[in-house]
Amino acid sequence: MPRSKPPSAPTGIHPLPRAFFTRDPRRVARHLLGKILIRDLPALKLTARIVEVEAYLGTEDPAAHSAAGRTLRNAVLFGPPGHAYIYFIYGNHYCLNVSCEPEGKAGGVLFRALEPLSGIEEMARSRHIELRGPQDWPKLTAGPGRLCQAFGITRLRDNDRDLTSPEAGLWIGDDACRPRRIAVTPRIGITKAADMPLRYFIAGNRFVSATKRSPVSIPADLRPFRRKDDP
Repeated sequence: MPRSKPPSAPTGIHPLPRAFFTRDPRRVARHLLGKILIRDLPALKLTARIVEVEAYLGTEDPAAHSAAGRTLRNAVLFGPPGHAYIYFIYGNHYCLNVSCEPEGKAGGVLFRALEPLSGIEEMARSRHIELRGPQDWPKLTAGPGRLCQAFGITRLRDNDRDLTSPEAGLWIGDDACRPRRIAVTPRIGITKAADMPLRYFIAGNRFVSATKRSPVSIPADLRPFRRKDDP
């Protein structure tokens, strides 16, 4: 277990309204950075700051699960915004996404990395690892599979959970923290639309899952993947 005292859980966290997610996934992705993922357990609260995400743009994004249209598996992406979409990948881990866009229009954001804030020892137990100190904390939540295991996120338990509601037990909150710098690169681990700059992360944060890809410089108003409904 860590020898240094872990950071305490942030205070003054407010749930994000559904309107936050009723937008283009590219905007949602940027604005999710710095927000907090919360898992309420009977005896404690797990909290971690969102530091890395990827945007997926619906039926016209060939890398998105919704590219083939609505199915039983991906129905959450076409439903109300702000709901958890969980899928199992590589036969060994889960990935957490949140639905975006108005209901009926698919879109989502994948959570790639978190910075642990509270409940660190519980996260380590869930990950089945021993922490020697803060230098090991990235092993908890740096990567989409790791963060799901640390938070006990599974498809059976959490798919379609309303992430705008604290009553759901798994939700996203805002404590008014704003990142100083956001970096953008192409998405990781995909073969379709692999060059589109749709991965966003807090520059310089040590919990980011992969740093080998150099950030690209793009104007703030650039739409890197045009859809038929883009103006």
